[in-house]
Amino acid sequence: MKSGNESTAQSSTFKEMGLNTAILNVLEQRNITQPTPIQSQSIPLGLEGKDLIGIAQTGTGKTFAFGLPMLQRMAEGKKRGLIILPTRELAYQVEESLKPFAAALGIRTAVFVGGSPMHLQRKMLKQNPRVLIATPGRLNDHIERKTVSLNEVEILVLDEADRMLDMGFKPQINTILAKVPKEGRQTLLFSATMPQEIFTLAKTEMNMPLRIEVAQEGTTASKVVQELIIVKQPDKRDLLITLLKEHEGQILVFSRTKHGAKKITHTLNEKGFKAAEIHANKSLAQRRAALDGFKKGRHRVLVATDIASRGIDVDDITLVVNYDLPDDAADYVHRIGRTARAGKSGKAISFATPTQAGHIRDIEKLIRGQLPRTQHKSLPSLEMEKGMSKGGGRPPRRGSGGGRPSASSRPSARSNFSRSPSSPRTFSGNATPSSALRSKKPRPFSRSRTKKR
Repeated sequence: MKSGNESTAQSSTFKEMGLNTAILNVLEQRNITQPTPIQSQSIPLGLEGKDLIGIAQTGTGKTFAFGLPMLQRMAEGKKRGLIILPTRELAYQVEESLKPFAAALGIRTAVFVGGSPMHLQRKMLKQNPRVLIATPGRLNDHIERKTVSLNEVEILVLDEADRMLDMGFKPQINTILAKVPKEGRQTLLFSATMPQEIFTLAKTEMNMPLRIEVAQEGTTASKVVQELIIVKQPDKRDLLITLLKEHEGQILVFSRTKHGAKKITHTLNEKGFKAAEIHANKSLAQRRAALDGFKKGRHRVLVATDIASRGIDVDDITLVVNYDLPDDAADYVHRIGRTARAGKSGKAISFATPTQAGHIRDIEKLIRGQLPRTQHKSLPSLEMEKGMSKGGGRPPRRGSGGGRPSASSRPSARSNFSRSPSSPRTFSGNATPSSALRSKKPRPFSRSRTKKR
């Protein structure tokens, strides 16, 4: 994919983008007045029916960037839309964000995620939803059961595409693409990074896509103050408790493993902190209850694995603590992006053991800068051990609670949705047309097998 040199003018207001009155009224009611850079560049092109590849860091407003033009185009005809996301939390988050706009336009939505009863999801189909928001695994379950058809899908969104591929969902995504008509389909692909797999997917499944990149890969939110504390593993728990006493507001703590998240939560509750945990061992209902309690302030602390690094949309998180450094440096950016959202400032403090020099190098290389080292008064002075490879004894990648999806297969049923692939173009900083890429034809919502998320 080549990038052109032309630039596309950015719209300064939502009205200038060409959004209709119903959508503008909802934006006004919610006191959303200023579009973000990814929104100002993506929405006008989305309204024109262009295929787009949006590269943007977390917390930049990608949901409205693809959701508002999709809903407006659907309101103008009988199109159906399909939004694919990697996790249950993201699926519900996207539905929550778009539902007021969909309701104002008379468009019904449905969410298909693992952990929710299949019979309730089949019941949703009887209400004739025009937008289906789904995780790859559960949608493939419906495809295999023939309970859903994607033949009428004309607008396809792949959100957090790099995360889905990283989690092992490529076979499921391929199955879904094979069921969605390619002819006449608009495809909107959003991702925080642009690995080769995304390039290949765009080339084969999109029609002359335009690439919009509002921040270079690895860019962290500008209002996040970052700190790194070198600490021995046995001292982490006491340091965390001390930090919770020193800082006010909602705090998000990241653990590398599900077992670790459980232990941290138990300890914090014993010490009188109101804490909840969210990871893959929790049921859908438990995860939603924990997130809801955190959003509403019933829990001051949420302890999570990387399942939540891109799935938590809470505007008032004041502090993110990386109790364990992530196995993948890219997850560092997504984790700390949970704070300093909606124009607010925030802080991110990461714990590293003396043997994790390799982890630190990976993160600093990605963010193109050095993590500021700080010495907490409660700890002895420590130095990173030199010559360590990738942090010494690094566990297998993706050992965190996010985990990989587990296979599951099922039989049949039906609904109205469609599928199709095409070719890409690109935009960089400002929208910039790039070379055309080839892709396959589309179909609607249909059946196939996958892993559960």
